[in-house]
Amino acid sequence: MSLIFRRGIASMALYKNASKVVCIGRNYADHVKELNNQRPKQPFFFLKPPSSILPPGAGPVIRPKGVDLHYEVELALIMGNQVKDLETSEETRALDAIESYALSIDMTARNVQNEAKKKGLPWDISKGFDTFLPMSEIIPKSTIPDPHNIELYLSINNKMQQEDNTNLMLFTIPRILSDISKVMTLEKGDIVLTGTPKGVGSVVPGDVVRAGIRVNGKELPESRIEIGVVESTRAYEFTET
Repeated sequence: MSLIFRRGIASMALYKNASKVVCIGRNYADHVKELNNQRPKQPFFFLKPPSSILPPGAGPVIRPKGVDLHYEVELALIMGNQVKDLETSEETRALDAIESYALSIDMTARNVQNEAKKKGLPWDISKGFDTFLPMSEIIPKSTIPDPHNIELYLSINNKMQQEDNTNLMLFTIPRILSDISKVMTLEKGDIVLTGTPKGVGSVVPGDVVRAGIRVNGKELPESRIEIGVVESTRAYEFTET
């Protein structure tokens, strides 16, 4: 059994333990600007269902009919301990609660989200379709000594679209985990997405998305994602709410 295959099996098993996926929105200033959103005064978060997780090797991403599908590359935290009522000052406790890391792509039905925002409706559907969360293999914690200083990148058909350092995050990981834990308890196996940098945009069927993480200029093999996009054959088609 190859090492890559064993890693994939281990990653798939770990992702099945996630009771929830908590996503931080608007955590990079330039991304806030590109979507004409308001910069938050505190961490803003929402949920994706665990059923949206697409483990390594389980592609492709499926674009529902009528959807403008966007990509958002993000560093993911895999929780190793239960975290509740964490104080912002407890930085060591926050980082110690992380078991491992992963790269993720938060796929978003942008037109669905935009319509919901305009009408004051919840926009869970825009984030929750099956296959809307491609994940890399699990990245050992020791491989990323400082999660606030790594480079995330994403390309479409070999054209670079996103490429920024996590040192640009508006809210640090301890602050993120503190704010979440005061609202909902984070359980072992839960996944926290830390936000996406600038450069988000559309993908269409036939596109190939590649993404990864660099630490000190060196790419982490476990972080690589390469996945295609196909059109859905299911009955669902987005229409105005």
